[in-house]
Amino acid sequence: MNIKKQLGSKIKRLRQKKGYTQEQLAEKMGIATRTLSGIEIGENFVTAETLEKVFDVLEVSGSELFAFDHLKSQEELIEEIVSDLYNIKDREKIETIYKIVKATMND
Repeated sequence: MNIKKQLGSKIKRLRQKKGYTQEQLAEKMGIATRTLSGIEIGENFVTAETLEKVFDVLEVSGSELFAFDHLKSQEELIEEIVSDLYNIKDREKIETIYKIVKATMND
C-alpha cells in the first residue's frame, strides 16, 4: 500500500472514530467533500495546510497520523505479536497481556 492510500485510510479511520461524516469533516477543515474523499481513497495527497487542519480537527499528532504498522495484514500482525510475546521475560507483563487479551475476547 502506498503512502497516499495509507494516510487516506488512517484519516478515514480517525474521522469515523470521531463520528464525523465526510461532509462534516470537510466543512470543519474548510475543504470540499470531494477533496476529502480523494484523500481518503488515496487519489489525492494532503497539502501542508490541509495536514495542519487534520491535526487540529481530528486532534491527532503527526506521529500518530503517520504510524502505519497496524495496517499490516492480519497474518503479519499475528506473527509479530507472537514473536514479541516470546521475547517478554517478565512474568507480570505476560499475565497482564493475558488478562487484556482475554478481556477483549469476551466482547
